[in-house]
Formats: sequence, C-alpha cells, structure tokens
Amino acid sequence: MLRNLTDVLESEGKVVEMQVESELTGISCKTGTYAIESKTPLSLTLTNIGMNKASVKGRMELTFSMNCDRCLKPVSQHITLDFTRLVYGPEAQVPDTEDCGRDFMEGYQLNIEDLVRNECFMNLPVKVLCRPDCRGICMRCGKDLNDGECGCDTFVPDPRMARIKDIFDADKEV
Repeated sequence: MLRNLTDVLESEGKVVEMQVESELTGISCKTGTYAIESKTPLSLTLTNIGMNKASVKGRMELTFSMNCDRCLKPVSQHITLDFTRLVYGPEAQVPDTEDCGRDFMEGYQLNIEDLVRNECFMNLPVKVLCRPDCRGICMRCGKDLNDGECGCDTFVPDPRMARIKDIFDADKEV
C-alpha cells in the first residue's frame, strides 16, 4: 500500500496524522514464515523537518503465530512496533552516512507494507519460548519433556575423559 507524501515533504512544518490498515497477513524470513493472528491499525505521524525531508513516527501492535524454540508447540507472540524513521523525497540531497529510508520510498510515495515488514524483522524475538522453564524435547525419542520424563538414558560422558575410557575398554577381555 502506497501513501502519497508530496504535501508533507514540500510544506515546511506540516504535520499529518493518520491511521492506516496494513494488508500484511504474515512475514517470511530465514527463520520461518509467521502468520499474523491479530493487529491494530498503524498509527502514523508525518512531520516535515526540512525541504524534501520528513520524520515518520509509527506505532502498531501485532500478534504472530510462532513455535517454541525448545518443544515446537504453537505460541502467540505479541510485538509492539514503535519507531521513528526519516524519509526523503526523490530530489533530496542525502549524506552517505545517514540511513535515509529510501527503501520505503517510491518517488513521493511511502510503501507502508515494506516499512511495517522491516520493523517486524527488527523486532522479532531472538528466542521464542512457550514458558520460561520449557524443558524441550528428548534428543533420543522426541517426547515432550514438559509432559514428564521419557525414561531415556540422559547420561552424557565428559568428552575429555574419552581417551581414558578407551584405554579401560581395550583392557577388557572378550
């Protein structure tokens, strides 16, 4: 969805507030595809801060359907996007050192979906857990350890002692 920012970018001191319904239904990245269960409208405040330069301040709340990183159960993850970005018109002189927000601009049009998608990527949690004390799944049989023990042998020998164990195993008679 594109929004025309010509009046904001060319009128000094102009401030425009708007509510925008995002058409995003989910996002895809290297870690997976996440469906959006619920979302609020995107609240935008566009402020001219110079010729062909504007500040875009936004807020939106989303709930994603994700999987627990330990036990793989479905989890609803609530994320609040609260951001401020600078955007420039096509004729603006932008310093090389500045993050210019041109990724979201197509001429004088602001691409709302790309802006929201980028903010979602930056705010996705690093680790998603169904609960803080999630025990995960058994490495041998795959049973969910949150439901109880599975009975598998969980002894993991110290790898530094492997050579000594080999010496003792070599002395055993067959």
